[in-house]
Amino acid sequence: MSTAARVVLDASVGVKWFRRERGSDAALLLQQRSLTGEIRLAAPTHFVHEVLAAVNRENDAEVVIEAWEIIKASGIAIIPLDDAVIAEAARQCDALGCSFYDALAPACAVLLDATLASADARAHGAFPGVHLIEG
Repeated sequence: MSTAARVVLDASVGVKWFRRERGSDAALLLQQRSLTGEIRLAAPTHFVHEVLAAVNRENDAEVVIEAWEIIKASGIAIIPLDDAVIAEAARQCDALGCSFYDALAPACAVLLDATLASADARAHGAFPGVHLIEG
């Protein structure tokens, strides 16, 4: 069993892998640390949808397909919605005052006993131990 720390990514971090902006270097460092086995990445299901939608807004189909390949190669464990994720996300909505959609990554972090990495300080700044990436 791996002793590498688990980090749950909010889609705001994943978008920075493909869009050169403030915080991109820090986001890419998380991806590199995953590739070397230093950390294990996880994300809720909607991470993929949101990141690829952002890539698609500025690029053609070929780039979206390449982005999907990069996401797959990053070794991110995609966490499906289930009863536990839904219940914890509802609790995180109350605790953080954020939307249900924004509460999914913190919910996964709680359930996996992981660090949350986010570039969305408004939604996740109050989450205990959050690793905020400037955005």
